[in-house]
Amino acid sequence: MAAADIDVLTIGNAIVDIIAQVPEEFLAHHDVTKGAMTLIDTARATALYDTMGPAVETSGGSAGNTVAGVVSLGGRGAYIGKVSSDTLGTVFTADIRAQKVVYETRPLAGEPPTARSMILVTPDGERSMSTYLGACVELGPEDVDAALVASAKVTYFEGYLWDPPRAKDAIRLAARIAHEHGREVAMTLSDSFCVHRYRAEFLDLMRSGTVDIVFANEAEALALYETDDLDEAIRRIGEDTHRIACVTRSEKGCAVVEKGTRIDVVATPVRQLLDTTGAGDLFASGFLRGYTANLSNEDAAKLGTIAAAHIIEQIGPRPQQRLALLPAAAEILARIR
Repeated sequence: MAAADIDVLTIGNAIVDIIAQVPEEFLAHHDVTKGAMTLIDTARATALYDTMGPAVETSGGSAGNTVAGVVSLGGRGAYIGKVSSDTLGTVFTADIRAQKVVYETRPLAGEPPTARSMILVTPDGERSMSTYLGACVELGPEDVDAALVASAKVTYFEGYLWDPPRAKDAIRLAARIAHEHGREVAMTLSDSFCVHRYRAEFLDLMRSGTVDIVFANEAEALALYETDDLDEAIRRIGEDTHRIACVTRSEKGCAVVEKGTRIDVVATPVRQLLDTTGAGDLFASGFLRGYTANLSNEDAAKLGTIAAAHIIEQIGPRPQQRLALLPAAAEILARIR
């Protein structure tokens, strides 16, 4: 793989995460779908925020979490995502730049305001998200920095971007630029509900070669092929993906398929599960950090499981310490030449 200024460029919904721990009954009382991401309007966002109690606010969004993880592992990362010129937009921008991520997307002047996601964490560590997209829906082709895309080894985007309509055009433009410069494109399926909404379009992105690398969890892979047989889903996602498919399996580790060859990697043990928010995002961080450094798929996947295990031992989806300094991660990163 040729040298590049950026290892991983991610494109996603620029969201401020508002994270609170709540009892199970809170979800039922407020009609929140457990374990899913549900899009909400301004009124619903205000109502939930007013009742969810003490919370931690931090810049988030799936792709933002992933690029933060890449940089924490010693990689070079950049981000494209739309915020508004408001207080939360300023918070998001300052936070992601403080993590040494290249972020230059022009903010939106005026309405709608910066997006926010109410993340409710129940005692079992599961997270249920109610997301107001706000300024995210304004992300479009004009926000794609062609030089930035051309400089990135991998451009990665979140499946959630298929909800805001203009973002689809931005992603297709970025994929075209990446491939014209010999780069690769990756995506995460994001959420099984998201897969149900856009199943045909996601399959087309994979089968057409628009996407080279795909990340999914068990539920997303099963939803993509409308089957109860996980091995069948893993086989088929491997066949449909242009280059590599990664299927995460929580405590069972992950499966990586490339050109019909499957490897299974065990999970990194978790000392205490506090919050599963960002586990899939950080797995992608580790895998892409290893992949863009020319490590084997097995080592890249191990790095992914290390990053995922670390993130669920804390509250919040961004690493609170440098992942590259974790002994298990440092051992793998030492193989980079």
